[in-house]
Amino acid sequence: MRRLLAAFTVAVAVLGATWVVRASDAPALPWDPVATFSILGYDPATGEVGGAVQSRVFSVGNGVLWAEAEVGVAATQAIVDVSYGPQAISLLRQGMAPADIIKKIWESDPDPRPENWTKQGRQFAVMNAKGEYAAFTGPKASAWAGHKGGKFCTAQGNILAGEAVVNNMVEAFEKTEGHLSLRLLAALEGGQAGGGDTRGMQSAAILIVKKNGGVWLNNDVAMRLQVDDNPEPIKELRRLIEMWNARRRPAAR
Repeated sequence: MRRLLAAFTVAVAVLGATWVVRASDAPALPWDPVATFSILGYDPATGEVGGAVQSRVFSVGNGVLWAEAEVGVAATQAIVDVSYGPQAISLLRQGMAPADIIKKIWESDPDPRPENWTKQGRQFAVMNAKGEYAAFTGPKASAWAGHKGGKFCTAQGNILAGEAVVNNMVEAFEKTEGHLSLRLLAALEGGQAGGGDTRGMQSAAILIVKKNGGVWLNNDVAMRLQVDDNPEPIKELRRLIEMWNARRRPAAR
């Protein structure tokens, strides 16, 4: 147990650290590891928080990104337990710090399928509504796997070409100007330029929330877009995001 807790301690990155996971011997998996590379981000100027993801699996946005306005956002991937997402949002709603949420969820995971879907391969990240975040990459996540933190952003991925993917994502997010959607999109493009998913591309998604930030009444979803099956999903996501930004109305004052 002490060795397990020590491993967990070094695997969590908070506000800027990087954790790198190398290849490990692992049994055949019943499903593809999910999400490949994602980024969570916050815009202090607008109060919006959100995430974006790309992968060589069908409909990657289904179950990876979770968000609630004035609460935060989470991404759960790799040897994924989708329940990590709603658990994280619930704990954020209670005011728990992202690093504590990561620890609580992972330690309470009963690991029901250790033989071929182990919790040791989980990867997830959590960000609150103030842009504070934490991330975790399990030692048995499919290599290359790891995460990188930056200013108001955290990038994480598995089955990647290498560390350049997450490094590029953070750099692109920090350097890009404009709406949060454009910054998250630039991060995906930066990750792909760094080699991306070693299996290729298939799907991408983006989710951004803000209290009453969506169209119509009582809509906190500023943006929710999915490209489920496309040979160039990030390119198609850019087309949709640029269309959305062209039609976006200035916030009411």
